[in-house]
Order: sequence, then C-alpha cells, then structure tokens
Amino acid sequence: MMILTAPERAALDQLGERERSVRKGMTLVRENERSTELYALKSGMLIAFVLLDDGSRQILRFIFPGDLTGMAVIAFGKAPHALLALADSVVVPIDRTQVADIVFRFPRVALALAALEQVERATLTDRLAGLGRMSARARVAAVLLDLRDRIRRQDENTGDTFALGLTQEEIGDATGLTAVHVNRMLRQLEEQGLIARSGGRVTLLDEARLMRSANHVDRLAAVDLSWLPGPSEA
Repeated sequence: MMILTAPERAALDQLGERERSVRKGMTLVRENERSTELYALKSGMLIAFVLLDDGSRQILRFIFPGDLTGMAVIAFGKAPHALLALADSVVVPIDRTQVADIVFRFPRVALALAALEQVERATLTDRLAGLGRMSARARVAAVLLDLRDRIRRQDENTGDTFALGLTQEEIGDATGLTAVHVNRMLRQLEEQGLIARSGGRVTLLDEARLMRSANHVDRLAAVDLSWLPGPSEA
C-alpha cells in the first residue's frame, strides 16, 4: 500500500476530471489506430485483444475498475491491441503528456506506475505459459480464478461464489479454445468436484486443487511497494 501525499493525490485527481461513457459492445480503441491516450476504467469491464489473420480473436487481458490500460502509447504512436467494452463502462482518458507531467513532478508516482506495469507483464507471461504448456482444463480454471480474484478486489465480501459475466466464447478467446471445448472443460471441472454452476454464477468448491492445476498466482496481490520512499522522504 502506497500512502499518497496531498499534492500527489491532487495531481491524480486532476487526471480523473474527464470521463467517457462506453456502451457494451463498443470498441474504444482499434488495433493499430493512432492513439496518445491511456485509460483508467472507472466502472464496467473491458477486454484488450488482437485479431489474427484467420479472423479469430485473442483476448490478452480482462480489465476491471481501477485498472490502467493502454500504457503502450507511452512507447508507440499506434495502439498494439484493441479495447472493447464487455459491459456499459465509464473510462477516464489520460493523455500521455499528462503522464509525463506527473512523472517529472512526482517520482514516487512514476515508480509506482512502473511497478504496476510489471504486474500486467507478469500476468501476460503467465497467460503465455498457460497457452503453451497447460491443459485446456487448467487454462479454463486459470480464467475462473483470475476473475474471482479481480471481483473480490472490487468487493471484499465476495466469497467463492461469483457471477461469471463472460460467455463461453469469450473464455475461449482468452484460452485459445473453442466455445464447445470450453463447455466441455467446465463440465469436467464440475464432474471432478472443483466447481459448481447455477444461474450464471460459479462456485469454487476446491480452490487449492484449482490453483495447483492452473499454476495460479494472484500477481496484483503479490505487489511489493515497501521499497518506495515514504511521503516524508519524497
């Protein structure tokens, strides 16, 4: 946990003065589109994805409220992936010149942003390892665990039961599977007593076994910012 100074908090609050509503199914940013803006998600849910030559879609990341996405525009003039709203959402556009201003004025915030960017990198590494080496069942389990972790971060009262909020096609696009294969893997997880499903909700019945099979790590929960100087040292 990083304790912000009053000036740091005021600077970050200024970034949130603009808001943009994005309706479900709307593409916020297209792949290879010129862009200079990052986005903080205030409410709703987004996905980051790329389209492959055969027309299929690979979901790279599920984006939840509080997430910052689009950091690649700091390095590139074009978006390397697309952003699409899975639900009615509200985003806060942040131009990269605003990020540069905060980085120069508040080095602690810059270091925290750099650390959080590594969370996304580590998560993508986990996803790549899973696509290359894990079974289809383990890949689906990994998505379920990640969703539960993210939902629980928004609502601490969330237990082991949560609304899935994704179609089987969307899970397939994140795991490299067809919707039919995802359906089979969900049934297999049920038959093995690892999950239960009812009315669009999923219950994790044996989290320990799920985590072992999916090689799951909650990367955001493991973030260590204790090395940052305190407010009085900044």
